[in-house]
Amino acid sequence: MKNITIMLDFGGVLMRTLDTGPRRIWEERFGLVDWGLAKLVFDNPVAHRATIGESDTEDVWNFVRKNLDLSLDDLRSLKRDFWSGDSLNLELIKYVHGMSDKCRAVILSNAWTGARQMFKSIPELDFFEEIIISSELGIAKPDDRIFLQACQIINVEPKEVIFVDDMKDNVNTSISLGMHGVLFDTTSQVVKEIDEILERTQHF
Repeated sequence: MKNITIMLDFGGVLMRTLDTGPRRIWEERFGLVDWGLAKLVFDNPVAHRATIGESDTEDVWNFVRKNLDLSLDDLRSLKRDFWSGDSLNLELIKYVHGMSDKCRAVILSNAWTGARQMFKSIPELDFFEEIIISSELGIAKPDDRIFLQACQIINVEPKEVIFVDDMKDNVNTSISLGMHGVLFDTTSQVVKEIDEILERTQHF
């Protein structure tokens, strides 16, 4: 019986922005600091509502378009460039897949309305037992309710979960609920910490 679950964030953990060059071109055009474009896209009231299913993904991009006074053609180019530097963390995905005979694997993601279609388009994620999405639940990390609901969905206790995220507040909430929280810095560090937790809790 698999009695521990590896629960991973998606953006920043399983999907990493490795090439910021395309975004930086837009940032320089509009006088934004490094990572300023990502802040504009993700850290605004419309994006926050989309994360809990209260607005649509296109509403977010319309907010960005109006904020930067972009034409529709420019917005299409910006959206293409914004995601072009992102890459799947295949090393971590392979590691988690390799643990499938010993551990359950799920994704817990703060993601906008309609994100499930995107997840379904990535065949490397097919082995994950569940993909739990904030916009479908109406709650987002670091709210403790989404962690508890995720545990309910997969029928586990928090103490049976290793949770990996690149946001400290999210990890801190998971730990406060009794999960084994791991803050993502590098893939090798995460793999090492997961192995140590599994050895320490004697789940092998």
